[in-house]
Amino acid sequence: MSLLPHRALRALDRFHAARPWDHNARFHRWILRRLPERVGSALDVGCGSGDLARLLAGRAERVHGVDADPEITDRARQLTPAAAPVTYAAADALTGLGDRSYDVITCVAVVHHLPFTRALETFRDRLAPGGTLVIVGVARERTPVDHLLGIASIPLNIVMALLKNRGRTTPRPVSMTARTRPADLTFTEIVREARAVLPGVRLRRRLFWRYTLVWRRR
Repeated sequence: MSLLPHRALRALDRFHAARPWDHNARFHRWILRRLPERVGSALDVGCGSGDLARLLAGRAERVHGVDADPEITDRARQLTPAAAPVTYAAADALTGLGDRSYDVITCVAVVHHLPFTRALETFRDRLAPGGTLVIVGVARERTPVDHLLGIASIPLNIVMALLKNRGRTTPRPVSMTARTRPADLTFTEIVREARAVLPGVRLRRRLFWRYTLVWRRR
């Protein structure tokens, strides 16, 4: 989006402020398709209001969501049925995971807030043998491919906003209220560091200013 004139960017910002939709939630079903039908335990790092954690409860016997914001984890508890096998904790994503291992670890639009290599090492060490790590991340645009995908995402983003809101002006979803910051690493840098920590990892650029990372521990 950085190649667009400032006037166009401001117009898009106004449009999406009035018709917000959660880009990250679009990947939730995609994440589920990367996972086994049934697993013992799952960890969602940066769980926010718990949307993905509640979906993971359909696959896992136990789900634990971690987020650094106590207010958003309280909101996640309120939104989660009491019978669901989901717990939440307000904790640091790197130092607050404890010693337990998990069959599935997910992390959506959070890892760019963390020291990238250290985060991957932490997730790797908490993943049980045979487990699956799935990350949906944000990279800094730099290459022509990055910019082309960003430009291609703009009309699709508008269409999705119209479909999600049906022409109405709606408040921002709870999952979109957390503070965010721009990514520091480019996709090329992310690939290089990820391959050094997670042998056999698969990464791919995606539309809507995201990339995906999938790794299975042997």
